[in-house]
Amino acid sequence: MVLLSGAAMAQDAAVPQIPAPKDVPYPGTIRIDVDATDIVRHIFRVHESIPVAAGTPATLLYPRWLPGNHSPSGRIEQLTGISVRAGNARLEWARDPVDVYALHVNVPSGVTALDVDFEIATATDGDQGRMVMTPDMLNLQWNEVVLYPAGFNARRITVQPGLKLPDGWQFGTALETETRGAVDRFKAVDLDTLVDSPLFAGRNFRRVQLSDAPVPVWLNIMADRADELEFTPEQIALHRNLVSQAYRLFGAHHYDHYDFLLALTDTMGGIGLEHHRSSENGTVPNYFTEWDKNADTRDLLPHEFTHSWNGKFRRPADLWTANFNVPMRDSLLWVYEGQTQYWGYVLAARAGLLTRQQALDAIAATAAAYDNRKGREWRPLADTTNDPIIAMRRPLPWRSWQRAEDYYSEGELIWLDADTLIRQVSQGSKSLDDFARAFFGIEDGSYRDATYNYGDVVRTLNAVAPHDWAAFLHQRLESVGEGAPLDGITRGGYRLVYNDTPTDFSKAAEARRKVTDLTYSLGFIVGREAKLTDVLWEGPAFQAGLTVGTQLIAVNGVAYDGDRLKTIVKNSRTSADGIEFIVKNGDRYRTVRIDYHGGLRYPHLEANGAPRLLDAILAAK
Repeated sequence: MVLLSGAAMAQDAAVPQIPAPKDVPYPGTIRIDVDATDIVRHIFRVHESIPVAAGTPATLLYPRWLPGNHSPSGRIEQLTGISVRAGNARLEWARDPVDVYALHVNVPSGVTALDVDFEIATATDGDQGRMVMTPDMLNLQWNEVVLYPAGFNARRITVQPGLKLPDGWQFGTALETETRGAVDRFKAVDLDTLVDSPLFAGRNFRRVQLSDAPVPVWLNIMADRADELEFTPEQIALHRNLVSQAYRLFGAHHYDHYDFLLALTDTMGGIGLEHHRSSENGTVPNYFTEWDKNADTRDLLPHEFTHSWNGKFRRPADLWTANFNVPMRDSLLWVYEGQTQYWGYVLAARAGLLTRQQALDAIAATAAAYDNRKGREWRPLADTTNDPIIAMRRPLPWRSWQRAEDYYSEGELIWLDADTLIRQVSQGSKSLDDFARAFFGIEDGSYRDATYNYGDVVRTLNAVAPHDWAAFLHQRLESVGEGAPLDGITRGGYRLVYNDTPTDFSKAAEARRKVTDLTYSLGFIVGREAKLTDVLWEGPAFQAGLTVGTQLIAVNGVAYDGDRLKTIVKNSRTSADGIEFIVKNGDRYRTVRIDYHGGLRYPHLEANGAPRLLDAILAAK
């Protein structure tokens, strides 16, 4: 044991240390060239020229902790074919035995630059992860295609990026173009800005200006097919309204130009990811062409746009990191994401992307989800801010009990509660709009990172409307118990109710998702191949032993059909019989009976006779 211990210590001593980041300039400019033409094999081919100090060991890092993901989700398994050279001489590299995102290179004397070549082998099928390349479009995130030197803050490393696309393809990005040609070259930027400036490209592309004052705002649209790019002037006017309503809310902007990147696709993987001067948005192919069917998708752009203020310009202090390999802490995601979720729906309604009724229906759906989330009995909302790190967005067998990233939508309910309370205690003279302007609307025109902490949130709330906001937040973030925080809905002039008719909003969402949603009756959702995709903890299906993945074969002796099952559930109120299922799990069949007699139950908001503050919140400014 002593000999082994001594050998291990000697081996550890020989491992190069990974330098901690310092706030000093990196000497020289890294040149990165990405060949994105292999859309058949879904491979990015990358060449980097990295200046180094002669005779000094170098450590190259692959980004691990990704902004907007709030987690160590860098896909290093995609990094392949690594070759490091100094001129014509091949240099050896070694992966760090502890931090596998770090590569060590001994730099010979006289060598002042490393030529590094590698491939990023992206997903070729959905079960390998998100698809970022198709025959018609691609999504380039620079963090996926860069190795960068350890020992420096990312904002102090200068990078000159270049990109080769398939012939005839066009692109949208917040990066500024320096030269166009066989390789498009962009102006040099710091590494923080590069990672914060992704690119969408495709063969079917349109670009529309949404605003020119105070700075340009663009909508860059890619689609699987050219006909999916057809939109009406009225639809574009609603997106222009989004920009103007955001300016009226925040009273400032924090970018010199902004680019919405919008992919209309069912082949490239979906996405909604915020950046300071742009956002990555993936939605349904018929977003424009079948507008009335897709109301439930139209809060995406408002949500990601809001993040330019909340999350990018103003960022929780414990989420700010010096580079992409320093761990993040997620404690304030109930502000970063929760309030953004709130403003996403409010701005969608104020812009006209959602009607008032559609926005109310969306809030009803959220309220019902959390009012029936049994996991609230053991796990406080504040703890769910750890979920990006704990669960990494992996599928869960019992989401309603385990909880997931509930700081998004339960956070939305908390900020509705705060908004209506501010309006009440100030007798209508103040609202959460005033908080947004005071907290996010500072330093007009600046796009530095302005960090904040919990105390800053409480102090700003108190400055808007004096109240015991610390106690308010503590009770809603740290306590456990039954039922969702619905005071904002009640104070807003509504109550949550259930009846046997789905809202038009939820009916359209159910049809688009191709599911049969019986969450508030039988306690499950049926998806593709008649398999359950969600089962409510302690609901009727749970009590009968059904789980996610259970396949419904027959209902009351007849082959499963979603509409037929809904009719049976609707009639259960007047039937003495239970509902009998033949189900399959793996290769085993069994018969289960659910003794349910409550009929269909769908959530709605119903006026409660109080002043409708919620209507005022959703009204255009």
